Amino acid sequence: MDHRREELEKKRAKLAELRRQREERKRAAMQAREQQQQPGAGGGKVDPQDINELVNSLVGDRARSPSRQHSPATGAVTPMMSHEGSGIGRDRSISSATSIGTQIGSPVARAATPGTSGFGEAAAVAGGGMATGVLRAVPQFKTSSTVIFDFPPKETIVYNKEVQTTDGSVQLDKNLLTEEEIERRVQQIREKDEKVRAAREEERARREAEAKVKESEVRRLTDEQRAGILESSDFAAFVEQRSRAMERALDEEYDFMVDYTLAAATESEEAGGEQLKLALTFHDDKVSRGRSVMDLAWSGRFPELVAAAYNRNPMAPNEPDGAVAIWNTHLRERPEFVFYAPSDVLRVAFSDFNPNIVVGGAYSGQILLWDTRAKAHPVLKTPLTSSGHTHPVYALRVVGSTNAHQLISASTDGLVCSWQLDMLAQPQDAIELTHPAHLRTDEVSVTCMDFADNETAAFVVGTAEGVGYQVNRYDRAGCKAGLNAFDAYRAHAAPINSLSFHPPNAADFNDLFLTASSDWTVRLWRARPAAKPASTIPTDIRPLHVFDAFDDYVYDARWSPIHPSVFASADGTGRLALWNLNLDIELPVQSVTSGRALNKLAWDRPGRRIATGGVDGSVYIYDVGDLSTPHADDHAKFSRVVAGLPN
Repeated sequence: MDHRREELEKKRAKLAELRRQREERKRAAMQAREQQQQPGAGGGKVDPQDINELVNSLVGDRARSPSRQHSPATGAVTPMMSHEGSGIGRDRSISSATSIGTQIGSPVARAATPGTSGFGEAAAVAGGGMATGVLRAVPQFKTSSTVIFDFPPKETIVYNKEVQTTDGSVQLDKNLLTEEEIERRVQQIREKDEKVRAAREEERARREAEAKVKESEVRRLTDEQRAGILESSDFAAFVEQRSRAMERALDEEYDFMVDYTLAAATESEEAGGEQLKLALTFHDDKVSRGRSVMDLAWSGRFPELVAAAYNRNPMAPNEPDGAVAIWNTHLRERPEFVFYAPSDVLRVAFSDFNPNIVVGGAYSGQILLWDTRAKAHPVLKTPLTSSGHTHPVYALRVVGSTNAHQLISASTDGLVCSWQLDMLAQPQDAIELTHPAHLRTDEVSVTCMDFADNETAAFVVGTAEGVGYQVNRYDRAGCKAGLNAFDAYRAHAAPINSLSFHPPNAADFNDLFLTASSDWTVRLWRARPAAKPASTIPTDIRPLHVFDAFDDYVYDARWSPIHPSVFASADGTGRLALWNLNLDIELPVQSVTSGRALNKLAWDRPGRRIATGGVDGSVYIYDVGDLSTPHADDHAKFSRVVAGLPN
């Protein structure tokens, strides 16, 4: 910084000197111009001595030590400017020469070019002219611009012994630390960091302990908060759901004291596979008391669920008229779901294509649809209009496939309707069953119906007059849509209460079906092929066999879903009878009596259990055991039995 400051001071002094010299030149030029204009000043002659003095005064200090050269032409000494340093002095010399040439008017200077060399020649010529005493004409000079560069002087660096080394020994810096001191300080820093880290860990552990203590503290609720929680619907639903789950887990029957080393079987185990055994009884006073079981249906998706339809309770007029209870074989004390209806529920069915949907047919003629994910009331129901049913619906069946299925319903006024489960405002199709031979009315009162396996276009209905008819849903070749009145399954003397086609466990028996009637009989029939053209004259189809070992009305008869020759029947005496036609065609092989009339029965899908319901509102689950387990030759035996029956 000091060196730079000195350079700036030198430059300022140099600029001040240049300004002073410029002012002196201006004053000298003005004085010379005034002397030239005065009259009689020398008679046109110029003194050489005056010129030399003027030049010396104008040039200044730099012109006081000029280098002399001898002109070869005149022998006069010509002053030649030698400028040291930068180009600033050169520019000044040019300006001075121009001024001098203007004053003395040298003719030789007119031919000189502006520049440093021209100034020397002009001065020499002017000197010669002054020596002769002759005044020349004033020459005209031109001024040129010059770029001035100012380069700093080169710094000279000189090395010597004293600069590089010192005379004495090298003096160590007293501020430098030793290795021991550095290690000691590093150790102190580490110890300090460890203390800070330990303090942070201790603080974090303390906060976590406080948080755990706060979480473990029992939150005390006020009486108002407790009452609000207990009365909320969410809390009630939560308790209901969790308590059912606990009851299912606790209901599991398992003998944890069993001794597997004992080879001998108990007496109950020996007899368990050869007889009907009551496994479960479902009864709930809120739902079952004062009501009768009108229908039963097992779930196809969940084999432990069975639905029971109930009629009204005449002793409780304020309760809903109809109800449907979904019982769980793992939950004995109460039903899994309870649904209510504005009228007696006569038929109930699970949808095989949506396990959450339960469909029911009511005494008022309405079709009701419940959802297990919703509340107890129907989510959809048909309106009470002339476009749908207005009489009791005793027949209900869901047919079709997963992507195209429909609900087929039939009522006692002879109307068969086809519904979409997601749109019950009006039926998609309706067929009115009429018979021209009826005396008072041509209506056909349908009490039951069923479809053969893999058949959705035709079905058989049982009527209150004890006759079965084939019904076509669509027009076919030789058959029109509606009731086939010419082919009648006529044999019963009382209303037909149930109709059941043989299950699809053997293709040879798909045309066999059973009918149970109030005439104390069950009859076996062979259905007429649906694709065969209808008869043109009335024809009565006779049954293959009559089962008459009953002492009361027979309300239901159903084939086993796995055994080809086994079916079960329920009658008004409360007897559940199990028939095996391969063993005996006249009497049942097993039977059990509950003491109260049984209205309905239903096999579960695996064919191991039978559910029955009666007038006491209870649902009884019987374990069939090995009675319904088919053997390898059962199909062949049953074929021979059927072939031996009169056609």
